[in-house]
Amino acid sequence: MAKLKVKLLRGLAGKPEAQVQAVKSLGLKKVGQEVVLEDNPMVRGNIIKAVHLLKVEEVQE
Repeated sequence: MAKLKVKLLRGLAGKPEAQVQAVKSLGLKKVGQEVVLEDNPMVRGNIIKAVHLLKVEEVQE
């Protein structure tokens, strides 16, 4: 199964609560932090909510 590498590019200050919660549920807290997550509908939904704050790329492992 493919995995997604997600990186937080912009800060969360002043953003709507729904976007802040979506980013935090992905496990991201600080700008520049990266996580590798399983590609599933929950992760994709949270990425869509805050796509303008993130960089997403697929990785094969």
